[in-house]
Amino acid sequence: MTRLLKNSRHEKFAQGVASGLSAIEAYEQAGYKANRQHAHRLATKGDVRERIAEIQASISEKAEWTSAERLNALKEIAERNKVSDPRVSVSAIAEANKMQGSHAPSKTQTKVEGGDSLSALLEDIARNGARIHDRGMSH
Repeated sequence: MTRLLKNSRHEKFAQGVASGLSAIEAYEQAGYKANRQHAHRLATKGDVRERIAEIQASISEKAEWTSAERLNALKEIAERNKVSDPRVSVSAIAEANKMQGSHAPSKTQTKVEGGDSLSALLEDIARNGARIHDRGMSH
C-alpha cells in the first residue's frame, strides 16, 4: 500500500535514499541545505524510515523476474535469433536447460599417477574407506 509522506520534501528525501543516494545527498536533493546531522536525523525518523523501506521493497519486487519470466525471455531470444545467429539461439536454449536442471553434466577428467590403475585405486578406497590419503591424484 503506497502512502506518500505528507511533507513533500520528506517524500523526496525518502525516494532519494531508497534509490541509492546517501542521506546527505538525498537531503540536499530534497531542497535542504547540506547538514549531515539533520540528514541523519531525518533518515532515522520513524515514518521516513518506513517509507524508505516501502520504496525499496517496491523497487525490489519490480526488479525480480520469476523463473517463468526468465524462461520466456530466453525462449524469445532463441526464437528471434535461430536464423540470424544460431549460436545465440543455442546459448539461450542451453541457459534455459540449466535453469530447469536438464543440462548435460560437465566432464571431469582424473589422472592417476604412480603406476596405479584406476580400478586398483578404487578397490583400495572401497577396502580402506576414509583412511586413503593422497595417492598422487591430480585433476
